[in-house]
Amino acid sequence: MTSTPQLSISISPHLTALAVIADALAGRRRGLPEPWRAAVGSRVGRPGHQAVRPLAAPGYSVVPDSLVPLTPVGADVSVEAQVSALHELPPDRLITDLEQAFGPGTLPAHWRSAAERPASWFHGYAGALADVWSTVEPLWKRARALLDREVRRVGVASVRGGPELLLGALNQRIVHGGSGLLIADVEASAYDLGDRRIVLVPMLAGKDAVIVSLDNEEAVWIAYPVPGAETLWSRPAEPAHDELSALMGPVRAGLLCAIGRPMTMSMLAADLKIAPSSITYHCDRLRAARLITRERRGREVWVGRTHRAEELLELFRRS
Repeated sequence: MTSTPQLSISISPHLTALAVIADALAGRRRGLPEPWRAAVGSRVGRPGHQAVRPLAAPGYSVVPDSLVPLTPVGADVSVEAQVSALHELPPDRLITDLEQAFGPGTLPAHWRSAAERPASWFHGYAGALADVWSTVEPLWKRARALLDREVRRVGVASVRGGPELLLGALNQRIVHGGSGLLIADVEASAYDLGDRRIVLVPMLAGKDAVIVSLDNEEAVWIAYPVPGAETLWSRPAEPAHDELSALMGPVRAGLLCAIGRPMTMSMLAADLKIAPSSITYHCDRLRAARLITRERRGREVWVGRTHRAEELLELFRRS
């Protein structure tokens, strides 16, 4: 870096969703509280868990370019935009990116199943991102005051000439000193930032979560946990069961709450300690109300919540 860095800020929640996926599903733990890790894991469906699995392989930090998040330079980036971008990628893009990342020949074992069905993999990963955001978005809305305060903090540092001090106080994994900007990473590398501006992206993520991109020609961006986020990490809101029971009855309310991720009818019967015939009856009623979907896969019937059910549960969540 040859001069005083020029700072700007972007409020782009897609990086929060990606950081939570890495922590809660891919095993790259960065301080996300356990109740939130469990809540995210239960909300994401089986295709999403399978799609994220290659990211959890120990000893590997390289990922295909298909997974590089949209650049939060020039405009904020929403989760919806990131999900849409994933859906628009052609399946063979994953094959090309994997060959570029790992070279010709046999792929690492953890990426082979994705390469065999790239369209399904893209769909599963985009679904995981959307499922994670459905869990985290209420927290993001409650963080508005923290995000506004961070915008003011960055603005003051930029105007009053204190960007170096601000960069050194972003996170314990980031150090700014005489040798430049030092960021703890799995693989050591050196980059010349030159006169590129630095875009800061505050996230709601574990205290040690940092995402950095140094490849953009115009700017470098750094995503980091917004200061004060620990005040928001209470237990994820659950539906107010008594009120929901009054609306639809205790058994169906319990069923709907239990299906945080797709489950089989037999799994539901075992978890709720209800006879399979009773589970079938109540699921029939929930399906008629368009609150669940059922899908037969081989000998098992899988049950999942619909968007209509998620909207209903949100009405009954504790504030």
